[in-house]
Amino acid sequence: MSEKIAIKNKALKVFITGATSGIGESLANQYAKEGAILGLVGRRLELLKKIKAKIHVPCEIYAVDVLDQKGLQKAASHFIKKYGAPDIVIANAGVSTGTLAGEKEDLHTFKRIIEINLFGVIHTFLPFIKVFKKQKSGQLVGIASVAGIRGLPGSGAYSTSKAALINYLESLRIEMKPFGIHVTTIAPGYIHTPMTKHNRYTMPFILDADVAVSRFIKAIQNKKSFVIIPWQMKIVGIIMKFLPTSVWDFLAKGGPKKIRKTIQ
Repeated sequence: MSEKIAIKNKALKVFITGATSGIGESLANQYAKEGAILGLVGRRLELLKKIKAKIHVPCEIYAVDVLDQKGLQKAASHFIKKYGAPDIVIANAGVSTGTLAGEKEDLHTFKRIIEINLFGVIHTFLPFIKVFKKQKSGQLVGIASVAGIRGLPGSGAYSTSKAALINYLESLRIEMKPFGIHVTTIAPGYIHTPMTKHNRYTMPFILDADVAVSRFIKAIQNKKSFVIIPWQMKIVGIIMKFLPTSVWDFLAKGGPKKIRKTIQ
C-alpha cells in the first residue's frame, strides 16, 4: 500500500476550471494522458461525469460556478485534503459574446462577462495561494486572449475583461515571485471551441483545440510568464499594441463583430 501511495504522490496534480468543453476538456484529456491527478470544475455535472468516465486517472469533479467563491473554496479544500496541493491551477473558465459599449441594454451582459472572466479567475486562485506560499511552490495559469491587447469594437466587454485579466495576472506574478510561485499568462488567438463556432467571420491562424492546448501545456511546463499562441498571433499582437491610436481606430472600425446575446 505504501508503495502505491509513494508513486501516486509523484504524479502531477492539476486543477482546472471550465473543464466541460473546449480548451478545458482538452486540458483534462491531455493531462490525463500524462498520468496527472485532476480536479475538474464546471457548471454542468453531467458533462463532468462524462469526462471523468473517459479518463483513467484519479479525478475529482466539482459542479461549481466560478462566481461562487465559497463553492470554489470548498472544492479546493476537498482536493487538497485528498491529494495535497495541486502543482498547477489553470483558471480557464470564460465567456464571450458581442456587446456595444455605449448601449444600456448591454450593461447586464457587460457586467457578467467581466465578473466571469476576471473575478472567476481571482476566485479560482485565492483558495490555493495560502498553501502555495507555505510550501514555496506552485503554478497559477490564467487563460487570457489577444483580444485583451486593444479594445475591439463590438466586443467591448470581452476585450475589457481580458485586458483586466492580463494586468491582474501581471500584478499577481510579481507579487508571487518572492514565494517561489510561478504565474503564467496564456493569450490565445482563435481556437476551434464552442465559443468561436458562432463567429460569422474569418478567423486567421485558427487552431484546433487539441493543437492549441498541447502548446499551452508546453508553455506551462516551461513556466513562461506570458505567451501568445500561435506565433503568428504574437506578431499580430505586437503590431496591435504599438500601432498609433489613429491607425488602430481606422483599421478596427471596419473589423468583424461578434453576435450580441444576453449572458445570464
